[in-house]
Amino acid sequence: MLSAARRPPRARPAARERPRGRHAVTPWRGTILVAMPEPPASLRLFVALWPDEAARAALVQWRDAMACPAPAQPTRRDKLHLTLHFIGAVAAARLRELADGLALPPPRFELCLDRIAAWHGGIVALQPTRLPEPLAELHGRLAAALRQLGLPVEARRFRPHVTLARHARAVPPHHAAPPPVRWAVDGYALVESTRAGDYVVQRRYAAP
Repeated sequence: MLSAARRPPRARPAARERPRGRHAVTPWRGTILVAMPEPPASLRLFVALWPDEAARAALVQWRDAMACPAPAQPTRRDKLHLTLHFIGAVAAARLRELADGLALPPPRFELCLDRIAAWHGGIVALQPTRLPEPLAELHGRLAAALRQLGLPVEARRFRPHVTLARHARAVPPHHAAPPPVRWAVDGYALVESTRAGDYVVQRRYAAP
């Protein structure tokens, strides 16, 4: 009598190598591993007069009074400022060095913004009729500090202004303009322009 043919033994699956060490962790089956975003290698920075709440409210009043039609884009309330120097892209590792190098004794003065101007490129700007001497001096001292840090300084003439809107095709007549913005300046700020389009104050320099 013929014996039944024996089936070959099934091959056992290869044993998984367990992580060694008591702190080793094995991802649970089905876990999705998400790579954490790396911090940016560079930052876009500028130095600006950063308004307090009273000045910001007055600037918003002027912005809303312009009522520029589409496609004009009014400046967001939290982004209203007056640029002193645009620095541009700088290595993130230099942030503390720059912040320390730009620390100057801030002056106290009043800045009166009372004149609307339409600039090339559709920018609607609120400007001072008269440039305060302390503002001109602060701009010059910051330029010298930037050069000491090995950073370029714009050669064009300083025209202090607050941008109220962009991409405006025309500035509508404003027969009832708000009262002048009387900004009690008591310092300045180093600000980052993020990739998301927000502004983040990295360092404030306040007068004592």
